Amino acid sequence: MARVLIADGDEQRRIDLAGAVRDEGHQVDLAGDGEIVLNLTRGQVYDAVCLDLDLPGGEDLLARLRALPDPPEIIALASESDPAAMEDALRSGAWECLGTPCAPQLALAPLRRALRSRARRADLEPRILQRDNLVGESPRLRICLDRLAQAAACEVDVLISGETGTGKELFARAIHENSRRRQEPFVVVDCTALPATLAESILFGHARGAFTGADTARDGLVREAHGGTLFLDEVGELPLDLQAKFLRVLQERRFRPVGSTREVESRFRLVAATNRDIAAMAEQRTFRVDLMFRLRAFVIELPPLRERKDDIKDLVHHYLARTGGRFQGGIKGVSPDFVQALWRHDWPGNVRELFQVLETSLASAQAEPTLYPQHLPMDLRVKLVREAARPSAGPPGDGREGMPMPELQPWREYRDKAMDVIERLYFRDLAAHCRGDMIHACRISGLKPARLYQLLKKHGAGRSGGRT
Repeated sequence: MARVLIADGDEQRRIDLAGAVRDEGHQVDLAGDGEIVLNLTRGQVYDAVCLDLDLPGGEDLLARLRALPDPPEIIALASESDPAAMEDALRSGAWECLGTPCAPQLALAPLRRALRSRARRADLEPRILQRDNLVGESPRLRICLDRLAQAAACEVDVLISGETGTGKELFARAIHENSRRRQEPFVVVDCTALPATLAESILFGHARGAFTGADTARDGLVREAHGGTLFLDEVGELPLDLQAKFLRVLQERRFRPVGSTREVESRFRLVAATNRDIAAMAEQRTFRVDLMFRLRAFVIELPPLRERKDDIKDLVHHYLARTGGRFQGGIKGVSPDFVQALWRHDWPGNVRELFQVLETSLASAQAEPTLYPQHLPMDLRVKLVREAARPSAGPPGDGREGMPMPELQPWREYRDKAMDVIERLYFRDLAAHCRGDMIHACRISGLKPARLYQLLKKHGAGRSGGRT
């Protein structure tokens, strides 16, 4: 028996669906608005939630449910006249999105499948994902990490899409490091840097004497990836004449080196990445349709940094801990208004741009132990000054600098979201300050050890060692 929450603003629809789910033998709770959903999920773990996307007070509710420590499966219900909402629900982690009005029996089939899948996962031995450089706990990133874990557990070819600077190569390496091929080669092919005259030789190798200067036979990058992972970075830039040849390699895992009379085998696993819309390219005949379908067997879509701003502070601390020791004064701290300034920027260059800004700020700070907005690059400071009149996370000096506050909405929802933000920031700062010394952390926080452990785990700020 599973526990299911029916969250629907239409009372009759709520009652009808609840009856159908109870007939399946499940325990059912009901909610008619977003506040009730949040109150129920604070004290109870649900296996599934049937969620009306038009639920009163339910803005951002799907993402908040997916961000729970043990998130439920979501069967979303949306108006058929709002396909954008349905698409967004699927991208935000919903198991299925059904159009309304929807007969109760139509919702039961995806609900059954979702609950069966959840039960099977519960029977599996928990797996720890190695994600050293994949920093953050935002809902959008967690969806990508779930997909990463699925990809690592199987042998399917993967396509990673996302804007420049979102970390596509990091995800590709993480898939490799978490797969059974982790001890084998991880071979990178930068498709933007393949010279037209040598591209085929670089990929497939060549026989001795195949062309002028080919004094010895050489293996290509595809052969070097035998047994491991071949990463095609920016596959959208792969020349058209090579796409047909590479398609056959994907199908057969065999190829003929330039100038050779025999075929060579390479049992690689393919991970490709692109910042381009290869479906649109296929329509324009600048990318092969058949290759596109082969590449899109399993897709991970990485969100831009502007859609996961909750991760900015974690990314800052990660970068400073990793590289700050190279600069005068050692690893530096950050002021709240420095983080607030970063929060206000849209980051068109994504995480790569953020790290470059931090690099410049560290160089500007010199011996100063703390980074302040004055250390930011001048062009960014000027941009933020020009946009200062635009509403953001609270006016300067109101006590919320560095704190990403929710948008204005009904008071109770605003209060709950704001408290979640404050709690997360506090316990991550506490963990960083105490460096695993739980006695010191208990003394500062005034909390008992059991409650402190619970809150640290909830916010991903667990101990990294030290005395207890």
